[in-house]
Amino acid sequence: MDLITQGEALEQSPLQAGERAHLFTARRFDGLEFLSATFRTHAYAPHVHDTYAIGTIEIGCEIWHARGRKLYAGPGDIVFNQPLDVHDGSPSEGGYRYRMSYPTVELMREVAASLTGRNDIGTPFFPEPTVWDPEGAALFGAAHRVLEEGGDALAGEEGLLRAYGWCLARHADLTVRGVGRESGPIAQAREMLEQRYDEDLSLAELARRSGLPRHHLIRAFRRETGLTPHAYLVDIRVRRARERLRRGDAPGAVAAATGFCDQAHLTRAFKARLGVTPGAFRAAHLA
Repeated sequence: MDLITQGEALEQSPLQAGERAHLFTARRFDGLEFLSATFRTHAYAPHVHDTYAIGTIEIGCEIWHARGRKLYAGPGDIVFNQPLDVHDGSPSEGGYRYRMSYPTVELMREVAASLTGRNDIGTPFFPEPTVWDPEGAALFGAAHRVLEEGGDALAGEEGLLRAYGWCLARHADLTVRGVGRESGPIAQAREMLEQRYDEDLSLAELARRSGLPRHHLIRAFRRETGLTPHAYLVDIRVRRARERLRRGDAPGAVAAATGFCDQAHLTRAFKARLGVTPGAFRAAHLA
């Protein structure tokens, strides 16, 4: 059976009324493919990928065959197809909405190596093609939505690596090691975030500065500070926004100057941390 991309798999059967499929890629993962779709009648023919297929069902139920079994997945489940697994897919009555990703073997090895501390683990294997894991499904779904929206690139990059790390640690055949203290490397990463908070920084840049692999950096940073790199960056941006708002700068200008995607992004982050909107904070200091 020939290897095909997910786009080619979709083209084998045209979509009907009420169905949608959005195939997109993430530049911070070398063009990794993602799919967000709603299917009512669309059925995949048996096919294989040279990547994994990892995803979640948001509404309804998908039925598919893989590894010699008939399988079902609904909300709260995570689906794992190994590279070269022959699989199909069809909706149960009423259809389903789902989110899928197609990570390469190299990417999954990168995350697995950070979890195990080993570089010789081969291709990570998920013994079960579907598992009940609402927390992991929510983590994956949140990252997938951020990547689809295309706004906060660091949030999407960090979220996806955390989701894959979660899946590998809990559902793959791996022995996970704990995270030690990495105060020196994390200090380097924090300094970079403080200095370049208004830029579109990537985990890859922070990893080069700290000398730690991307996924290990997330785990070590959280152990050292209590926050992930992205959460720490948002905190810095809110602090810098407060300084500008105290001076009377307009919220829109503050959002642009402090690295937020837009004023709405600033407002959500600001209110979540201070309990008031940027406009109300500014008005209190101008009164």
